[in-house]
Amino acid sequence: MNQPSRPVSLSYYDHQAETYASSTRHVDMAPLYARFLPHVPAGGRILDAGCGSGRDALAFLQRGYVVEAFDASAELAQLASQHVSIPVKVMRFQELDNTARFEAIWACASLLHVPEREQAEAWARLWRALKPGGVVYASYKLGQGERVDDAERAFTDADEGRLSEWLGPLRGIARLETWLTADQRPGQTQTWLNALVHRQPAKR
Repeated sequence: MNQPSRPVSLSYYDHQAETYASSTRHVDMAPLYARFLPHVPAGGRILDAGCGSGRDALAFLQRGYVVEAFDASAELAQLASQHVSIPVKVMRFQELDNTARFEAIWACASLLHVPEREQAEAWARLWRALKPGGVVYASYKLGQGERVDDAERAFTDADEGRLSEWLGPLRGIARLETWLTADQRPGQTQTWLNALVHRQPAKR
């Protein structure tokens, strides 16, 4: 597999961890939880992949799920660990190396920092970590290219067609659900592509 490229966005999140965490921690995620959690068995194990502030990991823990989490930013991982009171690994998608461990994976606004050429590998690693019958939630800013914003954060935008290309090599996809939402943060007008990727149950 290709060697992962140097993360362009890490310095931003390491230096702005407190500001970023405080600006995202209180965003209302209830509509997205309502789409995701009905597919997760009670008490199931969820991986919060690229957990940021720890907002969602905490919400899942409070609902009785078993949660593991990681983030590529050491500073954000530390803040998230303090917020959620669980260990948060410092790790990138390209370093994930679990097999059939999780009933569900939550990758909210995190895969969008993976370079386009590494998206398929990141998805392959998530898929390997997901149990049969499980589900992955992911979100990207709606678009069709790679870009760097004014804060020097690198983004890979996606639409349904691009996402389908990255998912193409995966085996056992039962169905793909996609929908668009507006950014819930004050002053933001971004449109988001949301996806639920369902894995086929194990054969009996």
